[in-house]
Amino acid sequence: MTIKTVFLSLFALAGLAACNTRGPEGAAPKTLIQLIPLPAKLTETADSFLLDKQTVLVAATEADRQTARLFNEWFSSLSGFELQVKDSGSMNAIVFSTRPAGEKAIAEAYNLKVGKDLVTIEGDDAAGTFYGMQTLIQLMPVQSAPAYWLPGVNISDQPRFGYRGLHLDVCRHFFPVTFVKKYIDLLAMHKMNTFHWHLTDDQGWRIEIKRYPKLQEIASRRKETMEGRYADNKFDGKPYGGFYTQEDIKEVVAYAAERHVTVIPEIEMPGHALAALAAYPNLGCTGGPYAVGTKWGVLDDVFCAGNDSTFLFLQNVLEEVMILFPSTYIHIGGDECPKVRWDKCPKCQARMKAEGLKDGHALQSYFIRRMEKWLNEKGRQIIGWDEILEGGLAPNATVMSWRGIEGGIAAAKQHHDVIMTPGGFVYFDHYQSQGKNEPLAIGGFTPVSKVYGYDPVPEGLSPKEASYIKGAQANLWTEYIGSPEHAEYMVYPRAVALAEVLWSPKEKKDYDGFLDRLKHHLPRLEKKGVNYAKHVFEVRPTVESNGKNGVQVRLDAKLEGGKVVFTTDSSAPDMHATAYTGPIPVTQTGTIRAIVLQNSKPYGNEWQQRFLFHKALGRTPELPRTPHQNYNPGAFTLVNGIEGVPEFNDNQWTAWSGGTAVAVVDLGDSTQITQVGLNYLANREQWIYPPKEMRVDVSEDGKHYKEVLLRKEPGGNGIVRWRVALTDVKGRYVKFTLRALDRIPDGAPGKGEPAWLFIDELIVQ
Repeated sequence: MTIKTVFLSLFALAGLAACNTRGPEGAAPKTLIQLIPLPAKLTETADSFLLDKQTVLVAATEADRQTARLFNEWFSSLSGFELQVKDSGSMNAIVFSTRPAGEKAIAEAYNLKVGKDLVTIEGDDAAGTFYGMQTLIQLMPVQSAPAYWLPGVNISDQPRFGYRGLHLDVCRHFFPVTFVKKYIDLLAMHKMNTFHWHLTDDQGWRIEIKRYPKLQEIASRRKETMEGRYADNKFDGKPYGGFYTQEDIKEVVAYAAERHVTVIPEIEMPGHALAALAAYPNLGCTGGPYAVGTKWGVLDDVFCAGNDSTFLFLQNVLEEVMILFPSTYIHIGGDECPKVRWDKCPKCQARMKAEGLKDGHALQSYFIRRMEKWLNEKGRQIIGWDEILEGGLAPNATVMSWRGIEGGIAAAKQHHDVIMTPGGFVYFDHYQSQGKNEPLAIGGFTPVSKVYGYDPVPEGLSPKEASYIKGAQANLWTEYIGSPEHAEYMVYPRAVALAEVLWSPKEKKDYDGFLDRLKHHLPRLEKKGVNYAKHVFEVRPTVESNGKNGVQVRLDAKLEGGKVVFTTDSSAPDMHATAYTGPIPVTQTGTIRAIVLQNSKPYGNEWQQRFLFHKALGRTPELPRTPHQNYNPGAFTLVNGIEGVPEFNDNQWTAWSGGTAVAVVDLGDSTQITQVGLNYLANREQWIYPPKEMRVDVSEDGKHYKEVLLRKEPGGNGIVRWRVALTDVKGRYVKFTLRALDRIPDGAPGKGEPAWLFIDELIVQ
């Protein structure tokens, strides 16, 4: 008996494995293969590979040795021992091998084969080898052991998109270098390759620029920070600040490069510039004085576009930025730039006249084009938010489409590269649960399921136009996120879902399958010390039509061994509550409560929902004008019995930007109508206003309508539950017509823009 065979026998007796040979007759345990993101092609084989202390890592080039070092770094943290790295080997070895560059090479592609005596990872490039290594890690358990079985597989894999990004705003709240490196490590672990570092904004300048020391001394600190909700207008009274030295930046960029992550810096212009103006007031239109921003939102003071010293300042800043960041792309922001200062600035008006620019949008385009030309001369390309489309797009610019998908579509049709990052799908500062205990967030509702269901390529593009969609990115804005733990809670596991969207073939997407694999993936996040959110395994409700004249509720939970129980009398569910076996009909106004039990104990947050019972319940209305895509949960939500919440984070609110909204409800038969109503939202700080006018009409045939109610300037704040009694009204069709405020008034956030119109439950009694 060989020493190796003796070891394996002891290994089996310890209950960790069973084997007496590396041959096919060995009793290697069957390992579940649960990979995220899913590979393009995977074939399981009968082989198994035993990784133990005698296993060696083979890497012949420096790039492959770097990958081997990173594997050893992770493996030693798991097992307590490192594997020897050699230049060659063909037995009991894991071989990292990057192919020489060639015409057939596919960026970031790799092949991984696990046989009984050898594991080979061959990358088409060094990044491909690195991603093959990440897949290999996922084939292993996360428990400490003296040896590990790897299941036999043949994997041929490559990404669907070349740009797979995560963003981090460090201006609203500052995060230490240690966390930034962890953030990068986690995104690389999930085969994402771009870190978008948002370094300057109104509320803080976070990068050292040696030529302009006041950026560190003044622009990096604010006197206080908003606390609570924006509308509360409260502040903590505590000075806040921080910035990264150039040595910090170099450290982060080098760390990312080892993990094949490109770091793209964002230096905001021409808006979001108040922190810089506080340090150098001559760069603004009024000359100041300015102070670093303490309020969130869009602020009026921006870089003066008529002042040549503005461009000189930004060019000098970017000279130092480009030394620190080797990325081809430099992100220049370009979003949310109010024109109010430019409209009154003699220098800006003179610039517009001299350049033949018709308005502020054209002046913004001039600003972006001028900076782009300068950066292009330096061998760099710009990325900007989709506002850079306004007034004419800079010639070589790449667009990040964040205000929905329209900007991305427009840019792709103009044959510009596009990174999709629409707020409704990949803004991770949005709420991710309807739970009552969620930490304060900016708004919106973007659960894991919505992230996973997103496809970056919009419908309606030709194949050539679609080729300009280079990938997608999730954004983490940190107004309401003040700690690394909170940031992790908001990003994971949503980033895991996005990673699969961006890497795996579209036809392989399967949300239930993803959740099954995610159960096995979460221990890997725990091993990394990630404070991830657990909502995805709590009760998942689905409110649907009962096929007749009402609604019913389906409940589901993906927790292994979980049991769903519920009540319909508003009492708290416990182990004695009704076990869920099928859809629950909504037959009266009241509250349904449900929870998952595991081993007879509650797991996670309870779900509860109050339902309104009325004649329009479940009767999906016709909406002649399509709602805005960011707030279009489907017409059924207007009659599903659920009232939206003030934070509009529950995917219940339907919204239009300006104009008139119409909803027609068919009650099925002519009936006596004693009351009509709806809910609308007024949150002026978020540009959401009450309707300018509301009208209700009734019809017997859906063609000839009679006005039964008209209200002008209804007003109100927060959620307004509008209910009006009617007498002697009968009909089958009820038409609700609401006209939005055309333009937000002077002095209010969003001045001059169309007001948002948010409505919810349409009620007929």
